[in-house]
Amino acid sequence: MPAATWRDSWYAMLFRHFFYMNKADRQTVVALLSVGLLLVLLIGLLDGTEEAETAKMNDSIAKDTLVPTPVMAYDATPTRQPERFAFDPNTADSIQLLRLGLSPHQVRSIYRYRARGGIYQHKEDFARLYGLTAKQYRELEPYIRISPDYLPAAMLVREVEKPLRRDTLHKLQEGMTIDLATADTSLLRRVPGIGSYYARRIADYGRRLGGYVSVDQLDEIDDFPQEAKQYFVIEDAQPLRLSLNRLSLNELKRHPYINYYQARAIVEYRRLHGSLTSLEDLRLLRDFRPEDLDRLAPYVEF
Repeated sequence: MPAATWRDSWYAMLFRHFFYMNKADRQTVVALLSVGLLLVLLIGLLDGTEEAETAKMNDSIAKDTLVPTPVMAYDATPTRQPERFAFDPNTADSIQLLRLGLSPHQVRSIYRYRARGGIYQHKEDFARLYGLTAKQYRELEPYIRISPDYLPAAMLVREVEKPLRRDTLHKLQEGMTIDLATADTSLLRRVPGIGSYYARRIADYGRRLGGYVSVDQLDEIDDFPQEAKQYFVIEDAQPLRLSLNRLSLNELKRHPYINYYQARAIVEYRRLHGSLTSLEDLRLLRDFRPEDLDRLAPYVEF
């Protein structure tokens, strides 16, 4: 029998056999065929979805390969080279502070400090700015200018002094000098170019130093009149000395020649290596320049 005739005969027999089944068997066969058909349809649908997702993924990869994805910069503001110019931390605005290389966070800290009534009275006060590194402070220190308007008002109040004879207020003549290490405000006012304001500033800075050891230290007072230096000499300098092995960080940084980072370096050196024996122990520390140690030498002891 040919294959086609045999197949047709088999289907016909199966079809006839189906109608000879009882009703329950026919319902079972129909249910099984329905489930099978449904499974075939679901498998076909899942295969189509997977193929579509694969095609979409391949298309995306191709696009990423052909077209570079733009990289979003964290800060679209171009990086600027820090500038150096004279500034007063009590009055400098945000634009000036940013030009100096300070971060926006540091600028906000300065504004908050000033809003609370904080005043930078000395250059060293600026070293306490949060996040400011020792390198940044060393670079900015020569440009810090504290306006006299922000100095303690007590410096402008007249001291109660005993009446002076008229001749004691006469200005010094050319060629005359006074000892800077021992002069009080009354004697300082006799120097040509020095009035009550500078007399008090000279005396105040001398107290902070622990005594003058050189006339050139007057140059460290902002806007000091240079023509007045010729009337000063140092005859017997006996400055007060700091015990570098005993004083705390806060006590050390009160001296004009020791900033916060240097005071911290001294305390850290003592913690790691024990007591200092000379300033040579500090020469290898990055916070101290040779000129820093030279001007500090007359004011320390071990």
